Amino acid sequence: MSARTVWGIGLTTIAGNGTVLDAWYPQVGTGSVMEAELGELEAHAGADERRNVRIETVQLQIDLDAAPASTADAYLRLHALSHLLVRPNELSLDGIFAHLPNVAWTNAGPMHPDDAARLQPQMRRHSIQVQGLDKFPRLTDYVQPAGVRIADAARVRLGAHLSPGTTVMHEGFVNFNAGTLGASMVEGRISQGVVVGEGSDIGGGASIMGTLSGGGTVRVSIGARTLLGANSGLGIALGDDCILEAGVYITAGSKVVLADGPNTADGGKRIVKAAELSGRDGLLFWRNSVTGAIEAKQRDGVGVTLNEALHA
Repeated sequence: MSARTVWGIGLTTIAGNGTVLDAWYPQVGTGSVMEAELGELEAHAGADERRNVRIETVQLQIDLDAAPASTADAYLRLHALSHLLVRPNELSLDGIFAHLPNVAWTNAGPMHPDDAARLQPQMRRHSIQVQGLDKFPRLTDYVQPAGVRIADAARVRLGAHLSPGTTVMHEGFVNFNAGTLGASMVEGRISQGVVVGEGSDIGGGASIMGTLSGGGTVRVSIGARTLLGANSGLGIALGDDCILEAGVYITAGSKVVLADGPNTADGGKRIVKAAELSGRDGLLFWRNSVTGAIEAKQRDGVGVTLNEALHA
């Protein structure tokens, strides 16, 4: 098979000590690289003494199945995800953290953290403020996804994959290499590696475990029209048309009573680990308010229906 390639043309920021801080690709695409169109970009190249950086043009083509090889390469992969050229978990991000330096993100652009500390007096004169110290920048500083609402830009990282019709409310969070495959409501946390299907609702305070949690490799996914209730938590995959009751946290090892399953030999209900139910469609999970046990049963019909006015 021929390599799956993505190309990008843009600008890269380099600190005074030579550290490549970021790369911004306003022009991206798949397949063979287009003719370079650097006219307007070249006008933005040069030194910025306020931040002790220089800005240079960059042109790059990468193989999505190969591991990242540089900071510019890593940023092009994040752009490919956020431009919806590739879905989460469908490209190699092996070793990406080694190519992403910790950066002082300011309202004037990225800086080396050492320079941000050293140049504080100068920065104050120019009203430059440090908004974060992290390896990942805000999505909206690099990509404005079409048809998407983001209430608090600081809570969505570059590399998030947000399909048109998605709404991320103020307390919602979407990590890199994660996101939505259709119109969805996000009021909770979508961790790295997690994908959410069309028409699903991640309730306020809900948390979905990512592949980085505890160094695991299991990828959690959520199907279409599925609801995670407020303050719930999920560590297994859910299929289509599922509901997880508010406040219930399920991990792979959680014991779940099958409320509508056949009784055991002693007349009790069968109990399974939640991992055995991973990925099934049409399940309802709740906590029995008398016994405290997590219970599940098959439910009829479709799952949640989003308010179309909020996702138009």
